[in-house]
Parts: sequence; structure tokens; C-alpha cells
Amino acid sequence: MNVFLTGASSGIGAALAREFARRGATLGLVARRRDALEALAASLPGRHHCHPADVTDKDALIGAAAAFEQATGGADLVIANAGISVGVLTEYYEDLDAFGDVLKTNVLAMAYTFHPFITSMRTRGRGTLVGIASVAGIRGLPGSEAYCASKAAAISYCESLRVELKRTGIKVVTIAPGFVRTPLTSKNPYRMPFLMEPEDFARRAVDAMLAGASYKVIPWQMGLVAKLLRLLPNALFDRAFGNRPYKPRRQSGAPD
Repeated sequence: MNVFLTGASSGIGAALAREFARRGATLGLVARRRDALEALAASLPGRHHCHPADVTDKDALIGAAAAFEQATGGADLVIANAGISVGVLTEYYEDLDAFGDVLKTNVLAMAYTFHPFITSMRTRGRGTLVGIASVAGIRGLPGSEAYCASKAAAISYCESLRVELKRTGIKVVTIAPGFVRTPLTSKNPYRMPFLMEPEDFARRAVDAMLAGASYKVIPWQMGLVAKLLRLLPNALFDRAFGNRPYKPRRQSGAPD
């Protein structure tokens, strides 16, 4: 099994890499930091391929994808995992650039990741594209305007792509994590219910990917919470979350 994975150098990405390697996969590891990628690859069983690249650079991602396809004979599973999480308040001019960075990394880079693989997967009549979204895409939260918007867009984008590719043999899987203990969540100034360790998340996520699940919230308890929040009338939702602490702005996150 050949797996191409962005945002591989830390957090959820590194945990997914370890889980796939444990199951015998050959990995194409993508992140900006070559040293972190090479250290990760050296710690994994099997032989893997490191592709240092910024996921917001579509030509760099296309080049990495081409190199991985040539080296392995074709990706069976492609995971768009890279993302950033930073507090954004629209009222501040300086936050507008941060808003754009979040959307480009969390949404456009997902399309950049999938694009170079679709034609070859269509030709083979098989393959799986996986988008890592978030339960934060279910309802908007204060101070997380960009992040919630980006994850809502990722969920809708993956759904559109899934329906579009249904007859080609290509599966599209959306994984919506709840709270996972990673560098992205380490500075969150609020309670994180059902907080998961990355290894536990990765095990469940890989099971869902290999099963071809169309949409999976992990853990399931957060899926139930998300459904309840979606049903909550706006007035009650606003009252419950209006005083929630804000995620730290700009300095809190950077792409993997």
C-alpha cells in the first residue's frame, strides 16, 4: 500500500505515518522541514520517501506527487492533513492576512494535494483521497472565524468531490477529528472534552480510511456532540458559547 501524506512532520500527521508504517505501507512524507521528515522516516519500519515542500505551493506539491508516483508505481491513498489553527478576529486589520493564510493552507492546499493524483487513479479505477477536516467545521466558534470557516469549507469540498468521483472507482473520505493532543491544541485556552492521544486517533482514523468511510468523526462522542450542537437553536448556541475564551491569535500556529 502506497500512502502520500501531507503535514507529516508532527502531530496527527506523524501519528498517521507511524500507524501506516506499522501496517506495512510505503509512505510519501510531505512537510516543510526536511530534517523533521528525515528523522521521522528513519524511525519508521520500511523504506519511505521524504518530499520537503510547502503545501501552499501547488507546483511544489505536484512535483512531490510526480516523484512519489514514479518511485512507487502509484499512490493507493492520499491524505491531505496539513493545516494551521490560529485565532482570527475580523475587526483587526492585521488578522486579515492570517485569515487568508488559514484558508489557503486548510482548503486550497487540500485541492493542491488531491489534484495530481486524480487522473492516474481514474485510469486505474481505484484509489482513496482523504481530507482531514474538524468538528470545528460543524458550527462557528468565537475567535476561530478563519479556522471554523476553513474546516466547514473542507467538509463541503470533500463531499462535492466524493459525489463527483463516485463512478470512477475513487473514494473520498472525510475525517473530522475532535480534540487531539498536538502542538495545534496545546495552547487552546478552553476545556477540550474527549481529548485523544494522537496514537489512538491515528489507529481509529486509519481503520476508517481503509474501510472507505465517506465521513467519520473521531471520537464518536464528539460526533454526537456535533450533531446536538447543529440542532441547538441559534439563541441557545449563542448563549452557551458567546463567552468562550478565544484561541490565541497569529503566533499560535504554523503549517507542518
